[in-house]
Amino acid sequence: MMDATSMKNMERELLCPVCQEMYKQPLVLPCTHNVCQACAREVLGQQGYIGHGGDPSSEPTSPASTPSTRSPRLGRRTLPKPDRLDRLLKSGFGTYPGRKRGALHPQVIMFPCPACQGDVDLGERGLAGLFRNLTLERVVERYRQSVSVGGAILCQLCKPPPLEATKGCTECRATFCNECFKLFHPWGTQKAQHEPTLPTLSFRPKGLMCPDHKEEVTHYCKTCQRLVCQLCRVRRTHGGHKITPVLSAYQALKDKLTKSLTYILGNQDMVQTQICELEETVRHTEVSGQQAKEEVSQLVRGLGAVLEEKRASLLQAIEECQQERLARLGAQIQEHRSLLDGSGLVGYAQEVLKETDQPCFVQAAKQLHNRIARATEALQTFRPAASSSFRHCQLDVGREMKLLTELNFLRVPEAPVIDTQRTFAYDQIFLCWRLPPHSPPAWHYTIEFRRTDVPAQPGPTRWQRREEVRGTSALLENPDTGSVYVLRVRGCNKAGYGEYSEDVHLHTPPAPVLHFFLDGRWGTSRERLAISKDQRAVRSVPGLPLLLAAERLLTGCHLSVDVVLGDVAVTQGRSYWACAVDPASYLVKVGVGLESKLQESFQGAPDVVSPRYDPDSGHDSGAEDATVEASPPFAFLTIGMGKILLGSGASSNAGLTGRDGPAAGCTVPLPPRLGICLDYERGRVSFLDAVSFRGLLECPLDCSGPVCPAFCFIGGGAVQLQEPVGTKPERKVTIGGFAKLD
Repeated sequence: MMDATSMKNMERELLCPVCQEMYKQPLVLPCTHNVCQACAREVLGQQGYIGHGGDPSSEPTSPASTPSTRSPRLGRRTLPKPDRLDRLLKSGFGTYPGRKRGALHPQVIMFPCPACQGDVDLGERGLAGLFRNLTLERVVERYRQSVSVGGAILCQLCKPPPLEATKGCTECRATFCNECFKLFHPWGTQKAQHEPTLPTLSFRPKGLMCPDHKEEVTHYCKTCQRLVCQLCRVRRTHGGHKITPVLSAYQALKDKLTKSLTYILGNQDMVQTQICELEETVRHTEVSGQQAKEEVSQLVRGLGAVLEEKRASLLQAIEECQQERLARLGAQIQEHRSLLDGSGLVGYAQEVLKETDQPCFVQAAKQLHNRIARATEALQTFRPAASSSFRHCQLDVGREMKLLTELNFLRVPEAPVIDTQRTFAYDQIFLCWRLPPHSPPAWHYTIEFRRTDVPAQPGPTRWQRREEVRGTSALLENPDTGSVYVLRVRGCNKAGYGEYSEDVHLHTPPAPVLHFFLDGRWGTSRERLAISKDQRAVRSVPGLPLLLAAERLLTGCHLSVDVVLGDVAVTQGRSYWACAVDPASYLVKVGVGLESKLQESFQGAPDVVSPRYDPDSGHDSGAEDATVEASPPFAFLTIGMGKILLGSGASSNAGLTGRDGPAAGCTVPLPPRLGICLDYERGRVSFLDAVSFRGLLECPLDCSGPVCPAFCFIGGGAVQLQEPVGTKPERKVTIGGFAKLD
């Protein structure tokens, strides 16, 4: 049993969201919120729905809830927002009182739920299709009894102020004073036969009745999440739905609620701790909000000070310009005034003309004549000495006004987008990203990464983090070989950290990367090989023999093999390198071989037959010679015209063919990059898709001596070695030592 204090704290759960008073005959809306029946009827009436606000079938009409005898508390109800009602009315609802039976388009009644602020579909029957929440009514009744709300029970029909109720009527579902009971039960009518009872507020039906069939509900439809009766169960409305007896639904919901409540009651310390944390957060929010207000005020005052200083300087410049122009115009006015008759220069000239002494006149008139000539010229070409316009002092503040108008709080950067086309793993991991187009700028970035192929440790996932990474790319050094890394990035500015990017998974090479350059000293036709200056790319230019072969295609021909080797030989351990083959290449072989055998075979070797005759069935591994058990000295992968040929001799793939890889004796598309992994101790060579690290072919190899990479060309073709990531001038982040280098 709950004490009075607990019941008092529960009061806010018992208030109707419309009238803000305790529920009276609450109805359960389809959105699971509750509202008083009288409040719901009044809301529908204000929307223009007429004839759809009747009581649910489980409750007869009560005189206490009719419009003519409505309680005065309804005048204090908070009505729904007008804009929501206008939106519903404009959509066509409430423009007619109802619909005729059998109408083609039935009217849909929408109710604006005040709790979830959503429009709830009540169907055609409106409130008549809703259930009363009898459990909530019982809780409200117990609450009223525990806290003695209002003291005595008041008459529901009196005009304000209502009198104390003395009688109740189970038929009318209302409480009356003596006068109101006589008024609503007149002598000689059927209501006069109603038996009075003691006043009470618990006028409730014994059980829930189906609004459609007036039958007691016995089942619960899980699909519709609604109580149904026996007739509803067999109707097509619930055909194919999951329906269970109401006892099963009652027990299941009761168990869930009990379990959840037990958990909450058993973790009251956690609840109190979180309350304290929230209260502390409230205090920090108040302090931080005040600090933010002061910072914004200070910044705006700073802007105002800069504007005021700029205003003063601009006004000073205008004032100086104005004074200079006024001085020039004033001097010009004085000069013109001296030209008036009898004053100034003119008067002086008139007096000089009266001089009769010729030498003296000549002496004085010479200077005077020059002044008169200048004055005459000024009169003939008159123009003010200064302009009266100040157009050159106009300000264009459009850009500044736009900036001030768009002045707003700085937002955190949006989640970066990792460029998967430029992000890859080789000797190091190169990570590249960019911000979305309209994202706020980021001052620096944080990179997080971890291995996904290691056993999971208990507790939260551990990420390795690198802070304050500048730019939009970074190098992660010393990654573990044969591993899978997951990486993510987030930006940071003054507003804080943004969201993380989507995770990107990268496979690292299965062995340490071998760094080498191309050496074109071997082969008989080195003049057809064009090696780049950095010695990482080679192109074979087809010459006259290939053109002659095209003419003698039906008679047979011989083509030259152009060979280029790597300048590094492997003598131990495992090594990996990658290259890209031009898809337009005619015929290219990529692989490895014993250095001595390669020099012996290709140094001055005769021309080989046209690729129409391929004795190695796709690779020069020697597997076609069943009588030789020794490992072959060469292992090549044949590429031509954008395809990879996997010959019949590829049966030694050791699990990389068949179900896990391409079948032998077929062609597969050429990937963007090819990877070669050499295991010197095991004498095995694996050819991989360097993007997905999917196995293509595995061959045995004689590793009795130094082994070096080799590339063979028949006809035109091109090969580009993958450049080591470490040569890129990017920011470096060491994985193994957890160090940062700028």
